[in-house]
Amino acid sequence: MIVVAHLSDTHIDGEPRSSLRTLKVAEFLNDLPYDFDAVLVTGDVADHGRADEYEEARKLLDLRHPTFFCPGNHDDRAEFRRVLLGEAPGDGPVNRLHRTPKAVFALCDSTIPGEDGGHLADETLDWLAAALDETPADVPVFVAFHHQPIVLHHPYLDTIGQRAPERLAALVAGRPNVAAILFGHCHAAVASSLGGRPLRSAPGVVNSLRLPWEADLVDPDVPPSLAFHILDDDGTFQTTYRTVP
Repeated sequence: MIVVAHLSDTHIDGEPRSSLRTLKVAEFLNDLPYDFDAVLVTGDVADHGRADEYEEARKLLDLRHPTFFCPGNHDDRAEFRRVLLGEAPGDGPVNRLHRTPKAVFALCDSTIPGEDGGHLADETLDWLAAALDETPADVPVFVAFHHQPIVLHHPYLDTIGQRAPERLAALVAGRPNVAAILFGHCHAAVASSLGGRPLRSAPGVVNSLRLPWEADLVDPDVPPSLAFHILDDDGTFQTTYRTVP
C-alpha cells in the first residue's frame, strides 16, 4: 500500500493567519503515527513569490515525511528554486522527478510567468513523457501540478485553469502505471478523471472556494484541509479528505 498526503495553496504572505493554518497542517502530519510515502505540496506555496515567504514556508513545511513541491501561479520560479528548493535560480519550468522505494512522483510546473492561468509547456510534456517511458511498467507514477485540467463550473477558476489539457489526457491514456493525476489551485475537494486515470485535487490550506450555487464564493472560515491518496496493492485507488481543526 502507498499512502500520499496532499496539500496545496498555503499562500504564505508574512501574516500570522496563513502561517498558523499551515503550521496546523504540518503538526497534524508530523504527529500522526504513520510514515507517509510522500507529502505533495501542489503550488501557491507563497502568496507574492517573495524570498521571506519561502523562508517561512520552508520552516513550516520541514516535515518528517518526504516532501515534494511544485509551483503555482502565485509563486516565483527563481525564488522558489533558490529558497525553497535550495537550487540556483532559473527561469525555466520547475519540473522535478522523485523516485522513492515504492513509487515515482513527477512534479510538473503548470505555471505561465506573469499569468494566473496555466498550461504544461511542450518542454514539460516531453520531460514527463520521458520520465514515464523510463519508469518500469509495474512502478506506479503520481503526476502532480497546480492548475486544474478540467472544467470546475466555477465562474473565476474556469478562466484561469490549465489550457489544452487534452495533450496531457492523451499522454497518460496509454500509460496504465500512472496511478493518479493530482492538482491544487481550486481550494476545494474535487474528484474526477482525465485520460482514464484518477484525477484528484487538494483542498486549500489558506481558505476554501465554493461553487456558484453556494453562498459566498470564498469561505475563509473553513478549517485547513488536505487529502490522503491511497493506492492498494491490487491497484485500487481512493482518496479521503480531512480538515484540520
